[in-house]
Parts: sequence; structure tokens; C-alpha cells
Amino acid sequence: MPRRATKQAAASAPAERGADALARYREKRDFAATPEPRGRGAAGRRGAPKKPAPARLRFCVQKHAARRLHYDLRLELDGVLLSWAVTRGPSLVPGEKRLAVHTEDHPLDYLTFEGLIPEGSYGGGAMIVWDEGTWEPEGDPAEGMRRGRLTFRLEGERLAGRWHLVRTGAGKERRASTKENWLLLKSDDEAARAAGDADILAEADTSVRSGRTIEDLKSEGVRRADWDEKQADPKAKPSARTTSSTKAKAARAAKEKPAADPRAALDPATVTGAKRGKLPPFVEPCLATLSEVAPTGEAWLHEIKFDGYRIQARIANGRATLLTRKGLDWTSKFEPLAHALSQIVPGSAVVDGEAVVEDTRGVSDFGALQAALKAGDTGCVVYHAFDLLHLDGVDLTGAPLAERKRLLALLLDDAPAGGAVRLSEHIPGNGEAMKRHACRIGLEGIVSKRADRPYRSGRGEDWRKTKCSARQEFVIAGYVPATNRRKAVGSLVLGVYEGTDLVHVGRVGTGFTEADAKALHDAIEAVHADAPPFAAPLPRAAAAKVRWARPALVAEIELRGWTADGLLRHASYKGLREDKDPREATREAPPADETSAAKKTRARTVAQDPYAGIRLTSPDRVLWEGQGITKQGLADYCAEIADWILPQIANRPLALIRCPAGSQKECFFAKHPWAGLDEAVLTPTIGDDAIVAIRDLRGLMSLVQFGTLEIHPWGSTLDDPERPDRLVFDLDPGEGVGFPEIVDAARTVRERLAADGLESVVKTTGGKGLHVVVPLVPKAGWDEAKAYAAGLAAAMAKDEPARFTDTLAKKARTGRIFVDYLRNGRGATAVAAYSTRARPGAPVATPLAWEELGPEIAPDHYSVTDIPIRLAHLTRDPWAGLDAVKQTLPKAKTSSKAKPRRKPG
Repeated sequence: MPRRATKQAAASAPAERGADALARYREKRDFAATPEPRGRGAAGRRGAPKKPAPARLRFCVQKHAARRLHYDLRLELDGVLLSWAVTRGPSLVPGEKRLAVHTEDHPLDYLTFEGLIPEGSYGGGAMIVWDEGTWEPEGDPAEGMRRGRLTFRLEGERLAGRWHLVRTGAGKERRASTKENWLLLKSDDEAARAAGDADILAEADTSVRSGRTIEDLKSEGVRRADWDEKQADPKAKPSARTTSSTKAKAARAAKEKPAADPRAALDPATVTGAKRGKLPPFVEPCLATLSEVAPTGEAWLHEIKFDGYRIQARIANGRATLLTRKGLDWTSKFEPLAHALSQIVPGSAVVDGEAVVEDTRGVSDFGALQAALKAGDTGCVVYHAFDLLHLDGVDLTGAPLAERKRLLALLLDDAPAGGAVRLSEHIPGNGEAMKRHACRIGLEGIVSKRADRPYRSGRGEDWRKTKCSARQEFVIAGYVPATNRRKAVGSLVLGVYEGTDLVHVGRVGTGFTEADAKALHDAIEAVHADAPPFAAPLPRAAAAKVRWARPALVAEIELRGWTADGLLRHASYKGLREDKDPREATREAPPADETSAAKKTRARTVAQDPYAGIRLTSPDRVLWEGQGITKQGLADYCAEIADWILPQIANRPLALIRCPAGSQKECFFAKHPWAGLDEAVLTPTIGDDAIVAIRDLRGLMSLVQFGTLEIHPWGSTLDDPERPDRLVFDLDPGEGVGFPEIVDAARTVRERLAADGLESVVKTTGGKGLHVVVPLVPKAGWDEAKAYAAGLAAAMAKDEPARFTDTLAKKARTGRIFVDYLRNGRGATAVAAYSTRARPGAPVATPLAWEELGPEIAPDHYSVTDIPIRLAHLTRDPWAGLDAVKQTLPKAKTSSKAKPRRKPG
């Protein structure tokens, strides 16, 4: 069905919305106190007479100065207003994410409501109609709500063009409760603005109906503007009203009556457990105990575990001092952060939080933080505040956490959105669900805290940390020099304390950038020792070529577990910890909740040679400089995910991208055999061409040995090379196309395939787009497969030429998505699932479940460092059962698209 017909059908067939869609709305309000409309009783009630759907659906955006200023987006559907509280207001910048909290449905009368909701009432504060007009959903809006993705067009006085509302978190079905977190995003179209353009929210602050501002309503005491105006002149048009008189009244009121102190609600002395006390010089921090399973229940609040430095901010006399967990003064290292805190907190306070640097995905990156500190440029540092210990002469450490966080939220209420100081939000209840989600999207883990407990210094059970991977601090006992660089570290020798004894735990040989390797060399040489610092002698092999050091330096290391003899397995360097005492470095138990597939992988790598007998030359050669991932690091990655990647590449002709000197140096394409290959690399002939293929882990490790950073298989196997067993549709964005549009395109391809009776799966590419993959029983030949793919691409381009093109020319792609069907010809390839990419950041092409697609996942979201963590916490393989899908190719939609259209001439 064409998209226009789909929209009309959706508008004419409203869905049932429960016994009374406005029940929750009414339960929250006392209509004897609030001027808000009650709403007509029949809205949404089963069995009530249904009025014809309006020809055009209405919307409004209300500016709402409640406890926190926000904008309420309301969309008319099925006799009510679907409602979201957009915390920072809508943005016209394409792809800029604005949190939109889904709230209860509102009555249609609310479209024109503006006035003063009494303080103490639900949503108390002033409200104006900031924008209004009509909206048009794309597709079935009820289905969009269920799926968690609503795409629509607005025609308002201030907002226009194409928009997306996307529910965050996993799960296809719409939950019964509101307060879900969604994201509001603008599409790149004629109504969009560039990032440096004026902000529409700053440009316009008046009501589009009455011309009033929020301040006008407050100064005039207007209980309900639309009532007041109708009573004065029922025929008067509200939008004709000017603001000159009301602004004059506001100015007079401001002189006569001092503005209310926004900190009045911040009285800490009224909190249970609080007591008067002097501002302390330092509060020893509360530390979390490692837990294998995250606690569950309403008594627990769960926060993201940040990957940075624990920093206590002490604010006094308009100046912030920043202290480490040991009480060291690091204010000079984080000067921009100290300035930001001084501006936000006007009185005195002690705030607990974490200083981090975030990558493009919004994930904290400890290596980037260290780089910023080394460069002396910490303007990029973000402070996530998660606790409030003292405020304006009141000691809050005896108060329950829930109260401390409530006061902290009020204290940071005026902090600039997206600025250097941010509140660490929390979610109550199911910690395991939050941890699984955090691990799947590449975070370090979560911290769970008892909501009812006071702040207790030292390590205890009130705070528990649950990690996505084993990660801890180790003592540096020495290093082995690099084989290909002078005065640089090739690997570190590490230890942990058991009582008073330092115990050897092995080496780490990846994770160092070039700069890291040289800086570590100099730092370790400064604490050089003539003998190993371990309590027990080492085997000769473990001590070979080591330059020893006194146990003075602490390194943070990520590891995948321990070998049977107590040594690190698949470890990676993350940075030096200047804030940690070496004697705090003790062995921590790794997280225990692993999927059976992950356990199987670990069992194999521990039980036998992880590299399957392949000896790596120059294992400390850096392949991805930005992450310091070495050839050994790539080998560790491939060994760990072998069970996942081998089904995608084994027994298939392969094309490879080899970068022997690293991704930042010269790389070249290889699809024919070369000298020196191990016998595990197959070199069969297809037609007249000798090709490369592998069958097992040894073959994969041989490719690693030769610097293979990308693996691109054919869509057919060695057993039947002339008949494909999968199709690939590569969605390649043109200039000006954002990732939300790519996600929409992938779903469109899926729907079109489903209409032909074909199931499909999806993966990120590690580049710019997405791949939609179709498994097939190999019956059709290459020509038929390419014709079908070309026909589907042509149909998409014909039906929606503004969104899609099937033309290869770059010029034709501007503002559109190229539906690349050319991956489906004989000899054509596409990057394999779980293959690394020879690109900055070491991204990995990653299979996803369809419900995982959303704005929080980018094409290069996953990397070598976090894919093993993701896989260990999946409850189900996103591509499970792919080989069991028995479907054959339908006839091509057209036979005229066997070759791509190219530019004339």
C-alpha cells in the first residue's frame, strides 16, 4: 500500500485506547483547584459513539514553567492528545536528540489551554501555547506507538517539516505505564537549521494564541487565559492580542515585588537525618562493593557506572575546589570544570561525582580523559554529579540517598543543558535489566545504591557496582621493551597484592597508543629496580627481557578473565591511575552472568592455544593508533569472538583489506592468494580465479598474522559458488542524511521484503550505513538475485524519490539514501558480521535485533573493545536461526535494472 494511502487509513480508523484514556489524567488533578480542562467523558471509552476522524489532526507545543522549565508536545489522536514533556524543548538541528518523557494522555480542550496551575498541584506553574497547527503521521500511528517509533510531519507557526519520536530501551511492545523516555529528533529538510544557526527557543518566547510570555501570565495572575478572554469578548480572536500592556505590568510588578528565590525549595534543614554543621574540608568517599548480579527492588536506585576520575567538589565563597578520592587537590587540572561549578552553585556545598570525557556516542572514555589531562586541555571534561553531602551549612550525610538526590536535582536545576555539569540520572527497580542494556550498548556497567540509606564513607554493601567486563587496577612491576620502537613499552608485567605480598598475574600487550608506550617507558624507568618486586620467584619465561620497577605505579586494565594458573587473559591497558594507592590493587572476582555461548568461547580459549598454533610476529605493532590496539589485541579479539564470526565467513570466498603497518598507514585490497600463507588458508579456484577462504580458527589467525583488518565474504559458499544463499542491501547515506533516516530506510526495506514473504536481519557496517541481509535457500543464480535486488531498489526510488535513489552517481545521492543492490552480483562482497574495519576507532560491523535499532546506536557504535562485552550479555543471538530460515527468491520486480544507472557520458 502506498504511504499516502496508509496515512489516510490510519486517520480514518482510530484504535481503542482503553476503558477511559483520560483516567490517569484526571486521577492526577484536583479540578476544584486547577483551571486545567477536565475533558469530555467519552474520550477513548470503549463502546462510546465515535465521531468521524478530523480531516487534519491538530498539535500544540506548550511552554511550561513547572519546577523545571520544559515544553509539552501534544499530538491529537483517537479523541485525546498524546503527550510528551520535552525537557530541553524541540531543536531544529537534524539528529540533535531531545529527551521527551511520555506522559498521560490529555483532553482535546488542552490544545488551547494556557494559564497558571497552582503551586503544589501536579505540574504547578505557568503555561502558554508556544506553537500550534496540524500534524500528519507517516504510516499507522498506533503501530508506531507500539513499536516505539513515530515519524510525522508538522505544520505549525514555528515548527514544521519531518520529525521523529523514538522510544529508548529494548522491547517492541508499548508498556502500559507512561513516564517512558523517548527522544525527539528533527529530520534534515527545508525546515531544519544548521548547528550554528539561531535557536528557535531563544528566538520566540511568546504564546502564538495570546501573545503573552510566561512572565506576563505570572505578573497578571491569569488563572486561565482562554477562559478570561472568552468572558471578556467571546468573538475576540486571541492571537490578535498584543503584549505591550502586559509587559509594562510585568515590569511594574517586578519593581514592587522581589522575584521569588528559586532556592527556597532547597531548604536542606527540613530533610530527615540532616543536621547543622560546618563545611568539611573533605569527606572520605563511599565506595561500591563489586557484585556479580545487580540488586532488584524499589529500594534500589541504579545509575550508569562512569569511566573517569572520582571527584569531590567543595564549593565555598563562590569558588570550587576539586578533590580526588584520596583528597588530593586537582582543581588546577580541571579548571574549566571548577569554574562551571562555581557559577552553578551560589552558596556552599560538597558534591560527589565523576569527571569524564565522552566519545561521540556519549560513552565515557578513560583514555580520552587521560589524553586531555596530558595535553592540559580539559575543556571537554564533563562532571556527572550523583550525590550531595553538604549544603549551605547543613550536613546531609545522615539523610537518605533519595532525599540527597532530590536536593541535588534542585541544586542543578539551572545548569545549562548539555553543559559541563550534569545530574547523574537514576532508574529504580530492576538492576539486572538496566545492566544488560548498559552492557549491550557498550557502557562499563552500573552502580546500584540503597535509596533509604545515609552516606557512609568507605566500602560497604549500600552501594554495589556490577561491571560489564572484568576491569580493575594492577601494580606495574616492569615492562618488556617494544620490538619495533625505541624507548617504548611493548608489554607491561603486572601484579596484585595478596596481604603484604605482591603476586605476579601476567602481562598486557595491547591498549597502548604510540604516545602511551613512550610515556610509560619514561615513567617506569623513573622507578627502575634491579630485581623483580614479587614475593615469589618467577619462571624463566615470565622474567625474560623484563625491565623491573618498584611497585609505585598503578594501571587500569580490562580483562576477559583468568587462566587456570591465575594469569590475566585477553587483557588491555586503559590508563594510569594517579588517584589510586598501589596497595589497593587486589584481585577482584569477574562478573559471573555470561551466556552459554560466551562461556563456551572462554572455555575453548583457556583450554587450548588461543591462536590455534599461529605465531604472531611483532605482536606489539599498533594497528589502530587512536585506541592503541595491537596485532596481539586483534588476535585476542578474533579468538574471543571466533564462534560468532566463523559462521559468517567460513567456507566462503573472501576479499580482504590488509594493513600490515596499521590502519593509519597504507592498506590494500587482497582477494587472491599470496606467498607465505599457512595451510589453514584455503586457495581454491572458482572459474579461472584462485581465491582465498578459511574454515577454522587457525585460518582466521593466519589472516590476523598478515595484518587483515577487514573480511568481506561472497554471498555464496565454496560448495555452491554460483548460487547465493544471502542478499545484502547496503543503505548508504548521501550528504545531509542523518542516521535516523537510515534506520527508517532499513525498516522500509524490511517491510518491502516481508511483503514478498522474505525474512531479513540487520547489522551496522562500522562505516556510515546499515546492511539489511536476507538468508536464502541457494536455488536462484546470481543474475536472478541481482535482478530482484535491483527491482526492489528501483521500486523504492520510484515510490519515494525524495528519500531514496538507486543511482550510483554521487551527485544523485545528496540528501537521499542510495539503496545499493550491487552487493548481489557474482564476485561482489559485503563486510562480514563481526569483522573489524580499517577506520579510526576500530569499529566493528555488528548484527542487531530489529528492536535495537534506534538513535542511540550509530553505524560505528561498536568497536573491538566492546563487542566481546556486548556478546557476553546478550540473552539471545540477534541472528539466531538465520541458517534455519528456508526461503527462496521471488521473481524480480523488474528485469530492466540489471545494471546501475550512471551519469550520462
